[in-house]
Amino acid sequence: MKQTSDGVFQNPGLRRFLVKTRLPLFIAVLVLLALFARREWLLAGFIVSMVGEFIQIWCFASLDKNATLTIRGPYTMVRNPMYLGRFFIPLGFLMLLGQWWLLLAYAVIYWMYMDARVQREEAHLKPIFGAPYEAYCAQVRRFVPGWPQPGTTVAYWNGKLFAQNNAGRNLLATLAAWALMAAWTIWGQPLLRS
Repeated sequence: MKQTSDGVFQNPGLRRFLVKTRLPLFIAVLVLLALFARREWLLAGFIVSMVGEFIQIWCFASLDKNATLTIRGPYTMVRNPMYLGRFFIPLGFLMLLGQWWLLLAYAVIYWMYMDARVQREEAHLKPIFGAPYEAYCAQVRRFVPGWPQPGTTVAYWNGKLFAQNNAGRNLLATLAAWALMAAWTIWGQPLLRS
């Protein structure tokens, strides 16, 4: 199964297609979710998504992509915290459906995607940062957070990096999607049913 999932998630044509169509795909998925969203899951789903969004924007405010080896902020505890944050954002939206089997299926598919993506990323970063990156990889786990590395800054936030990495735009998009979902489930669905 791993070779099959790696083949699917390592396919350059599929990756290009998903990058080019991510906004329309996101809107289509959001509309489909809205049709079947359950109001009682609105708050729990929002909280789960916002935990993921917080992790992601903390990453954005810590990461100077391909310029410096980032061992600060969330990167002191886990090598790929951004993918961890990104896991929780859609998970919160999927919770609106109230289907546990769907959440489990999403977790499995996302794990396969994340594993394939990180393999590509690590292969890209090793030549850039060399031995210091390999030492970092040996000390910090790939996916499961651990204790911060001694001598590193956990409470790190750089406004310039936050802006440079478009974190504000991502945060606004997530909040807007949740505002639309909330408005629909609170007011739109009842109107449609009556």
